[in-house]
Amino acid sequence: MASLAPRSSPARAAAAIALGVGLVSAALVLVVADSWIAAAGFVATAIIVVGAVVAWRLLAPVAADGARAIDWNITRAVAGASADAVAVTDRGGRLICANDAYEAMFDGFPTPPGLPLDEEATDALAAAARVAWRDGIAYVERVEGMDASLTATITRAGDEADMLVWRFAPTEERDLAMSARFLIGGPTGDRLGEAGIMAALMTPHGHVLAANAVLEHRALGHPGSINGRDFVDLLITDSRGLVRFEREGLEGTPLRLIQVPFLNGQDAPMLVVLLDDRDDTPAPGASASAHVRSLVSLMPFGMALVDREGRFLQMNDAFLRAAGVEATDVPLYPGDLVVREDKAAVADAIRRFAAGATHSTDMAVRLKDHPDEPVALTIAGARGLGDAAVLLSLKNNSEETRLKREVAQATKMQAVGQLAGGVAHDFNNILTAILGHCDLMLMRHSPGDSDYDDIQQIRTNSNRAASLTRQLLAFSRQQTLRPQVLQLPDVVSEVSNLLKRLMGETVRLDVSHGRGLGAVRADPGQLEQVVVNLAVNARDAIVTANPQGGGTLSIHTRAVTPAEVREMEQDIMPAADYTALSVTDTGTGIPADILPKIFEPFFTTKETGKGTGLGLSTVYGIVKQSGGWIFADSKPGQGATFTMYLPVHTVDPATLRPAAPPKPAPKPSELWGQGTVLLVEDEDMVRAVAERALTRQGYTVWTAENGEVALELLRVSDRPDLLISDVVMPTMDGPTMVRHVRERYPDLPVLFMSGYAEEQLRRSIDLDNVAFLPKPFSVQQLAEAAREVLAGP
Repeated sequence: MASLAPRSSPARAAAAIALGVGLVSAALVLVVADSWIAAAGFVATAIIVVGAVVAWRLLAPVAADGARAIDWNITRAVAGASADAVAVTDRGGRLICANDAYEAMFDGFPTPPGLPLDEEATDALAAAARVAWRDGIAYVERVEGMDASLTATITRAGDEADMLVWRFAPTEERDLAMSARFLIGGPTGDRLGEAGIMAALMTPHGHVLAANAVLEHRALGHPGSINGRDFVDLLITDSRGLVRFEREGLEGTPLRLIQVPFLNGQDAPMLVVLLDDRDDTPAPGASASAHVRSLVSLMPFGMALVDREGRFLQMNDAFLRAAGVEATDVPLYPGDLVVREDKAAVADAIRRFAAGATHSTDMAVRLKDHPDEPVALTIAGARGLGDAAVLLSLKNNSEETRLKREVAQATKMQAVGQLAGGVAHDFNNILTAILGHCDLMLMRHSPGDSDYDDIQQIRTNSNRAASLTRQLLAFSRQQTLRPQVLQLPDVVSEVSNLLKRLMGETVRLDVSHGRGLGAVRADPGQLEQVVVNLAVNARDAIVTANPQGGGTLSIHTRAVTPAEVREMEQDIMPAADYTALSVTDTGTGIPADILPKIFEPFFTTKETGKGTGLGLSTVYGIVKQSGGWIFADSKPGQGATFTMYLPVHTVDPATLRPAAPPKPAPKPSELWGQGTVLLVEDEDMVRAVAERALTRQGYTVWTAENGEVALELLRVSDRPDLLISDVVMPTMDGPTMVRHVRERYPDLPVLFMSGYAEEQLRRSIDLDNVAFLPKPFSVQQLAEAAREVLAGP
């Protein structure tokens, strides 16, 4: 990609500041956490996030109209400082910018998700991109291809949220290999050389990936690189099996080779350590055993040495962290780390390897302090390590397992939401027919007739069913929202009187608000429904726990910073500024086995007939559709807390207005009409009801069961006055049909009707001057909508 010259020295200074912030932050992490991997991850993230913000916000050249345009050259330069592959695409799917790591990883600049990967990986990336456009961020945990295993993070970005930032990073196993490669080939490898330790990272086939300087000098006799060479070609053996460097010949110093296992899998790189195998090793004051211990202490992954009696000789810092052990309270035996059920298996394996077993084995064990999350323990026999007879490698999978669980939960909720939306759509068609026939029957009966009350009862129950479908659409994030910029305390204030009545005399309502709350953008009516639903559930929990009365329901709002989000360790929730609303009760709490299910539709713990199971589902859908997050935290017997996080909306305070419900559009006083209406609907029962309703209002009605029949009808007929059409139909959908019709009649009024929500359809329909009527609708609502469209704007 072409590169532009830097804009100015202030721009370069700002970029340097951004990179400096990332490096200083990484150094602090390294000092405090003593974790090279954490520091490396932090500096990569800091470079991408801080650098991109500076490049986009501060370094962009000034456009003619005073707005800042994006200087992609600077953005690409900042992204190039990251070891991860980074690319940016726009709303049209075009590749805007990519760094050098991206070009190297994918052999050029292919446009994601169309990367040189297998079909499954490409489909996964395409699906994640759709999720990122909708939710702001998406993950693909493992992408196999290009001889590597990658994780992909896709983030919606830009002032108008019209771009996607694609970041491809090696998986954890590859991260460890890259970390070891960096350590061996860098200053750490030089320090090992000063201690007399030669180290190399090799492929399973024996080709050198990295080696420290002392090994390269011994193998070559002069400074140089042995990367890519077959390591066996650098060695020779004598009649006694002693190994020496080929360059030094049979008179050279014998070598002791030690293979250190730290990664699983047949294709995993091998770490090989070489020591001079003689008593007068020229390492000042250090024996071979001391060399090995020095090497183990420097490793960034959890390793420990065990003697022939099965006792710990050494644990490095990474092993201590993975095992959750304090350096001042190190256990005597490996079995002391695990639960009682795993002690015997660990002890037997260590005895077997200490007795001479040469291969390695992997075990899933449960640590005594964290019995719910299994960890991977690798055990291998060791020779030539002095007192050490067994090498242990420990990998704590708790974070990975937690992230998998969160992603699985989000995926499940998304799938259930799609199912719920489809069910609601089909059910709305049925309810439209029921309500329509009820209205037509009521026109032939008057109050007091024997059938009038029965018909009215059917209509009432149908409206209740329609309310349930609206809740399903809310859960599946397909409802129509009217977002406004508002403050959460104003929303709570609007419903405070209602909440006091709902709580009754026995439950005390405690409302408090934090300082410095940022404005949010959401539908005030829907947020009020969220607060009421959460409060009613909390009240029921309090009453269940205290039938005689008593208990407190607390509603609290507060500001949440990005640092606090990171401390929450909710990896699926981006670090940003949020305004949070918490609802806490003093009830019975939620059991751990029920907690993951509470947001699922129709799941309820209440008695039959006392709950639909859609209250929390509706809350979940409203919050997610508003761009926020909601989590439940509970311990049995200690109540529950539901916390909603809505992203802070940046807005000029002068433009902020108190939330006010939208004014309903004035209804036409006269519903009688005239003219020709073309009605297109694939559901026979809905088409029949709509035809009868429009005919009774004075219209001439033509009907068609799909878009193709409608087009054929228009070819042999005159221009209708109004086109009323369903949106989703077989063979040809409504929007496609309307595009063809408007080629002939560009000013023809159009009224769409659908069981899906208007907001969902507006995003997929690129047509102007169309009205929308949601299903289910009554005969009067259909007549009103037709009259309004014909009357014009």
